Amino acid sequence: MRRFSAIPTCARRFAQWAAAAAVAMLMSSAVRAEVINVTMDQAKITRVPPRTATLVVGNPLIADVTVQAGGIMVVTGKGYGITNVIALDQAGKLLFEKQVRVKSPVESVVVYRGITRESYSCAPYCERRITVGDTPEFFNPTLRETTDRNDSAVGKSSNQGGR
Repeated sequence: MRRFSAIPTCARRFAQWAAAAAVAMLMSSAVRAEVINVTMDQAKITRVPPRTATLVVGNPLIADVTVQAGGIMVVTGKGYGITNVIALDQAGKLLFEKQVRVKSPVESVVVYRGITRESYSCAPYCERRITVGDTPEFFNPTLRETTDRNDSAVGKSSNQGGR
């Protein structure tokens, strides 16, 4: 006489249940894990849900968010890293939560000379780039040159003696 054990059937049912639960969890996390990828110093446009009353940015040093007419949300990369954006309705109910990932531009080149660091934007020629993390001896003159250029563009006179 042949004996059948109930353990393989129970194990099979448990495995099927565990697989179904895992698939359900992956699907729900995929919906929640939507990522807004932004390049540093650039903007990305997306939409906020209807009835959004409040937007919260986890770390405003990484990303900035502004809302335009028609539910348009502009996300600007301010610093490297990952943060999040949360949209709430007037009652405080969560409408969405999205991750914001700010990365460096593809054409960015970083040069290390011992402990000093310099950043360049190479598209197609390499030019100095103002980047957080560069050494002050490189960062400060680049920032001054950019500020002077921008001031000249809007008709302000630069004050070279005070800098």
